[in-house]
Amino acid sequence: MSETTHDGGVAVSAPPSPDEGLSAADLAAKYGLAVSGARPGLVEYVRQLWGRRHFILAFSQAKLTAQYSQAKLGQLWQVATPLLNAAVYFLIFGLILKADRGMEREVYIPFLVTGVFVFTFTQSSVMAGVRAISGNLGLVRALHFPRAALPISFSLQQLQQLLFSMIVLFVVAVGFGSYPRLSWLLIIPVLVLQFLFNTGLAMIMARMGAKTPDLAQLMPFVMRTWMYASGVMFSIPLMLEEHPKWIADVLQYNPAAIYMDLMRFALIDGYGPASKVLPPHVWAVAGGWAVLVAVGGFVYFWKAEERYGRG
Repeated sequence: MSETTHDGGVAVSAPPSPDEGLSAADLAAKYGLAVSGARPGLVEYVRQLWGRRHFILAFSQAKLTAQYSQAKLGQLWQVATPLLNAAVYFLIFGLILKADRGMEREVYIPFLVTGVFVFTFTQSSVMAGVRAISGNLGLVRALHFPRAALPISFSLQQLQQLLFSMIVLFVVAVGFGSYPRLSWLLIIPVLVLQFLFNTGLAMIMARMGAKTPDLAQLMPFVMRTWMYASGVMFSIPLMLEEHPKWIADVLQYNPAAIYMDLMRFALIDGYGPASKVLPPHVWAVAGGWAVLVAVGGFVYFWKAEERYGRG
């Protein structure tokens, strides 16, 4: 195509582009382009996560090592913090408020320490999950990887911290007369179920925290309320024996209370069905909570995969 210019010359214009009139989606399809960070299918997403398993483990170990790197006592704070919390709760609830009603001192102290350690596992996983995306935006925006690796690695970090603390928990149990027995083997499935539950909850909170960073300021109050409602410092059925039975049943079936009760039953002599403190079918309920929250949390997190780190 040509046209005459004002000085009599001939100008040749460029031919029309073959892409003229195509939408952005049509252009992407024509040249084989894909959305950066697009969400893969669920099965493919699981496959990608499995391929990053070494990264997930290494990241959790690095976070655990760095957590107390500035403190003089270092990793000892992993044990000292929940132990100090247990000491404070024993002073207030055990000595002053007599929350140990119906339990011997040899049972109540390991009961309290177990509750604090087990609930701290869930609490720390939730709080780490809230900041999993919003607190690691540089990593999320710089590298391409399945974002679920972050909340999973933070839950794994908390599991490693609990395993380190379990040594002290064993010492406390033995010190108050609860010696190793076959029921201690139940600790393994309890930890597996609680880890699955915590990981699913961490993924739910990670998605919510990515959209609303202020959630990190609210969650300590939510977790404190959950702790008081879960029987960390007292036996729910014994404390509420003068109230309608359905109240104790509802509180006992909350997942935090269930995992604490199972761990106490495994560790502590004199704590179990004979004391009427474990609700029926507790293992089925514990497994149900773990599967429901783990699967539901994973799918809920995956559905927003392509939105993390944007904006």
